Formats: sequence, structure tokens, C-alpha cells
Amino acid sequence: MNRNKDNRPGYSSRTTGWKQSAGVRYALLFLFMLLFYFNLSPYLVPQTYDVKKGAVSEKTIEAPKPIFDEKATLQAQEKAAEAVEPIYTYVALRGDQLVDQIFARMDQLNLDDGVSTADKIEIYRNEIPGKYDEYLDRFAKSNNGLGAYNESLLEEMLRAAKEQRYTVPEETYYKLPKLSQDQLADMRGIAMEVVRKLMSDQLRDAETARTRVAELINASSLSNRSAREIVQELARYAIMPNKFYDKEATNNARAAAREQTQRVEIAEGDVIVAKGELITAEKYELLENAGLLQDKRSYWPQLGAFLLALLFVVVLFSYMAQSGGISGSKPKFGNPQLLMLLLIFFINLTIMQIVSLAQTSSTSFVGYLAPVATGTMLIALLLDMNVAIVSSFLFAIAGSIIFNVSRERLFDFNYGFVIAVVSFSAIFAVHRASQRSTILKAGIMASLFGAVSVLAIQLLGEKIDQTELIYATGFAFASGLITAVLVIGIVPFFEVTFGILSALKLIELSSPNHPLLRKLLTETPGTYHHSVMVGNLSEAAAESIGADGLLCRVGSFYHDIGKTKRPNYFIENQTNIENPHDSIEPKLSKSIIVAHARDGVDMLRGYNIPKPIRDIAEQHHGTTFLKYFYHKALKQAEEQGVEADFTADDFRYPGPKAQSKEAAIVGIADCVEAAVRSLRKPTMEQIETMIHKIIKDRLDDHQFNECDLTMKELDKIAQTLKEAVIGIFHSRIEYPDDVKPKERLA
Repeated sequence: MNRNKDNRPGYSSRTTGWKQSAGVRYALLFLFMLLFYFNLSPYLVPQTYDVKKGAVSEKTIEAPKPIFDEKATLQAQEKAAEAVEPIYTYVALRGDQLVDQIFARMDQLNLDDGVSTADKIEIYRNEIPGKYDEYLDRFAKSNNGLGAYNESLLEEMLRAAKEQRYTVPEETYYKLPKLSQDQLADMRGIAMEVVRKLMSDQLRDAETARTRVAELINASSLSNRSAREIVQELARYAIMPNKFYDKEATNNARAAAREQTQRVEIAEGDVIVAKGELITAEKYELLENAGLLQDKRSYWPQLGAFLLALLFVVVLFSYMAQSGGISGSKPKFGNPQLLMLLLIFFINLTIMQIVSLAQTSSTSFVGYLAPVATGTMLIALLLDMNVAIVSSFLFAIAGSIIFNVSRERLFDFNYGFVIAVVSFSAIFAVHRASQRSTILKAGIMASLFGAVSVLAIQLLGEKIDQTELIYATGFAFASGLITAVLVIGIVPFFEVTFGILSALKLIELSSPNHPLLRKLLTETPGTYHHSVMVGNLSEAAAESIGADGLLCRVGSFYHDIGKTKRPNYFIENQTNIENPHDSIEPKLSKSIIVAHARDGVDMLRGYNIPKPIRDIAEQHHGTTFLKYFYHKALKQAEEQGVEADFTADDFRYPGPKAQSKEAAIVGIADCVEAAVRSLRKPTMEQIETMIHKIIKDRLDDHQFNECDLTMKELDKIAQTLKEAVIGIFHSRIEYPDDVKPKERLA
């Protein structure tokens, strides 16, 4: 992710004025909406004419788009809908399940000797008539919302099936208690089979199936007359209709018939009124219906264009607000970033407008020449990759409007598709760019993908025009190269104007030929080596949690630049000399040590080093405690027999505490590298213990309170630092005796 002076995770802006002004932020949002509106409305709001009924037209008026005869179209649609027959849908009702439930109840009740015959008759009289409705209600309830049947169909099923309910004769109830278990078993299977067979057909009228019951029962194996009569009545009762009028399906079919009806329309470009022609009532009505009359123009298109512009702003800034915020104490996208984004959108939309001027109906392929990926590439380089992806969608939609020559539709997504493909390829090619040449490579990628996407569209057309295919593909290829040239030329402007710290700028600052790094190497070689080691450690730790590893590496190179003012007072530079701190007061030693952070910031500011790197130099020690000099001062006071006139807080760095993940990681890596270097023969256990202790001490000292590091991320940092330290100091680390040589090598 690229960084600028106000744009990085956890950065707490301490600036005032326009950079954090809510009024400026709202003004920028309003400017974004105006930018979108004035770029898109000329293509969305139709042109109107000042003509009068009965007057002679002073100009030729052509249809700006296909204009259909609404009245004739409606009549044709209704005629097509009336021709659609009502649709009846089969519902999988199972009458045999109802039969099974009734016989199961008879099996249970007839075995109960504690219930008298009269009571059994009464129970059957009360229960059996209701089981039909219960089954239907349960079926409707269990299928409602599952998607197999729509709600209106289930309602019609309940209505029609209940209307066709069969009433069991009264005398049947008197026969049921007399049935034995064997009789019930024989009757049950035959009844279920008869009902299943008759309901296998689609029945709109259950009575037609019920008339066949007697024939099938008489042909069955039941020999007892009473049993056959009972089975007949129960089978008739269980048979129900299973095909019902489907109102929703019918309405959908009629709606489909309406939609498929061919519209009566005037083709785009057809002359509605010729110059000098009399404006008749019919012509006037046609112009009015087409919205071409100035005195009766509709303001709805203006409102639509305004709402579309508003949607663009909402989509863009809703994402930015959720992915890091555009307001508050730690905004990821402050007012400077919003202003820069506005300028990028203005540049990209202006380029698209200029190219569209060269388009005609016969040379629509000129639109493919527009270097539309310029904006998204700039956003990916200077702001944020994900914002660039969101912007690509907006540019694709805007391009499908601006380059839409035919005007048959509001959007021509041939251009939208190409813009999206070109933008995405450019974004992913330029992401984490480390050299200026990467921009050229991204431009070539955009050229290739743009040419392939245009070629695919042309080959999928109904008629392939070879000349147009060659021009369109060639223009799309040239577009990517033009994009690279424009981006290379525009990026320095944004870097200087907004103080952008892009990945490209970071790579430039990491060069050993930079004056400050040359000074660090020649005057404090120990500190230089320490800084390089810290850079290696912090980069690995940052990348393990998704932070900016490149910023950590370059920030580490400069974090101790202040030591060049008094190099001999820092232990890594004390080669074959006495430690000067042994001969001065602890308070003075403390002042010299803590001053290197402030001195470093002043030096970096003098060389116009971007603020994120200055912040790392200023914040990498936070407000940590210089224990050694504090205890040395206490010991001196005790030896002199005087009361200490200082506190522990007097021996702390002035801060501020780390405001970003990157500053905190560099601080941890700085401490870890120094601690490991102080060990003569470190072991893996010592290194692991030492790293966890350093992080725990800083955590207990509240050094991470002002950055957004989580406990899980601290664990990842500790593990990564351990692996990195082992890799860097491999030759010095003692391994346990039981580790085999091959395992040690691994």
C-alpha cells in the first residue's frame, strides 16, 4: 500500500486547518458530485426544441433515440396477454397418506377395549371428517416458503380441494368399530393402492376419479361386502383434486407475452419533422411524448443525472469511510487525499471527454484510444489499491455513457467492459511498484489486455468488419502505452504537490547514494549496520501482519540518523575507545541519548524526507524508560548521601508513542537487534525469551496504546522476528546438543 504524509494506518493527524476541516470535506464531496453531473448529464439529458403547434419548423428534428408509440404498443401487449390460456399446476397431494392415517387411528382405537362401541362411533364421527382439512392445511404449511409452490397456488389448492371434499355416509361410522385387525390390514393396503392409482392422474375434478372407486374395489381381493363398502367410502373421502389454477404462473406468462410483444417505434436518426415542415397535432404529440419540446420538457432526466452523480459519490465515499475513514482523529483519507482523488477523477474524465469529441457513428472505435487506465493507475500508485478498484467500476460506467455513440441505450457496456479490463490489469500490474519502469510494464499489460478484450468483443459481433476490427484493436493497444506515458509524467506532480510517499519514492530514498545514508555509513558505520539489520527484521515483521514492509525498511534506514551528531556516545560506534558515558553525569547521558530522535527528525526535515519516515524516527522509542542511566543516577545519589531530585519519568524518551503499526514495529525490531547483538553466543531459547520479553515490556509500559496493533499481530511479529533473527545471526546461534546436523541445516 502506498503512503503519503497523511495517509497510512494508525496515523493520527495533528495538523489543523483545511486538512481536517469538516467544511472543506463537505465542499470536496459537493465538487465530486458536480464533476460527475456535468460530465455525464450532456449524454443523459435529451436535447429539446422550441416549436409550436401549427407553426413551421425552423430546423430538422431527428429522433435522438428510438421512440416508440406507447398507445399502440400497449394495445398489442394486451392482445398478446389475452391470448394466453389459464395455467393449471400439478400439486403432489398424497391421498394414500390420508388413508394410512385413518387406518392407523382405527388400528389403535379398535384395540382399546376400554372404549365402548358407541364411544368409538362418536370418536370416528368427530375425527374422520376433520382429517381431510388437517392434511391439506399441514401440506400447505409445510410447503409454504420452500419455493416448490407459490403462495397463491397453495391458497387456490386449499379452496378448491376443500370445496370438493367428500362426505362419508353416517352408516359407515357404525361399521368401523366392528372391524378386526386382520380385516383392517387387508382393507388398508387395498384402499391405499386404489387411492394412489387414481391420484396418479392429474385431477382438476376429484369426482371423476371417485366414480371409478367402486370398479377397482370390486375387482380387488376383498370378499367381504361390508369391508368393500367401507373401503369405497374411505377411498372416495381420501381422493382429492391435485391440479389447480395457478394465478401467479398465469400472470407471469401473460407478463412475458406482454414483454415479448414487439414495440412500435421510430428508429434513431429518423426524421420526425423536416426543416420547413408544418408541425401538425400528430407531430406535436409525438415530439411531446419523446420529451423534445422545450416548453414541456421534463426535468426528470436532470433529476436522474443528479441521482446518478450522487450514487457515484455515495459508492466511492462509503467504501472509503468503511476502509479507513474520511473523518475523525485518524482518517486514512483526509482532505488532502480527497482533493488529490478529485484531481485524478477530473483528469481521467477530461481525457475521456476529449477523445469522445473525435467519435462519430461511423468511427465509434476511436473511443478505445482513450487512456482510461490513467486514473486508476494513479490512484493505485498514490492512494490505495482497493480505492482504485472501486474507481475502476465508476470509470467503466462513466465510459459506457460518454463513449455511447448510438444512444439506443443509456449505456454501451462494450466500452465499460474494456475500461474495466484495462483498469484492473493496470492496477494489479502496478501494485507495489518499486521502479518507474514498472509503470511502463503496467502500460504494456494494459495494452495487451485492452487489445484482447476489444478483439473478443469484435469477434462476438453479428457482423465482423475487418477494418473496424484492426482499428479498434490497434487503438486499444495504443491506449495502454499512452497511459504509461501520462502516468510517468503526472506522478511527480502529485508527489511534489501533495508530498506523496509512494513505493517508488521509498525505493529512491533507500538508495545508499542518498546524502543522509552516505553520512550514516561514513560517520557511524556501526549505526548504519544496525539500521540495515533493523530494516531486514522490521520488513519481515510488517509483512507478516499486512503492514507496509517497504516503509518499515526505509524508515529503519533513517530511524537513527540523529546519532550522526554524537556518534561516539552510542555503543555500536564505540570501537577501540572508552565509553564516554563512564565519565559524565547520568542525566547528561540521558539527554544525549534521547536527543538522537529529535535530532534525527530535524535532519530529515532539512532534507525534505517525507513525514511518515520522520514519524518513525521520532516515535520508534516512544516514551520508553532508560533503566541503566536511571539506576546509575540512583546509585550515585546513594553514594553521595543525597536524596534523588529526579523521578523515573525524567529518564524517559519524550515521545510521542508510536502512532502507526510501522513505527511500533521498527521500535520493536530496533530493540531486538540491539539485544541479540549484545549476546555472545545466543541460543534459540534465549532469542525467543528475549523477543517476548521486549514486546511484553513495551506492552506493559503502554507503548502500543496509540497505534492499532492487536495481540494476535504482536504474536505474529514475535514469531517472525524470531525466524528472521535466526536467519540473520545463524552462525552465532548455539543449537541444542540433541539436534542432528541435518535438522540444524534445515
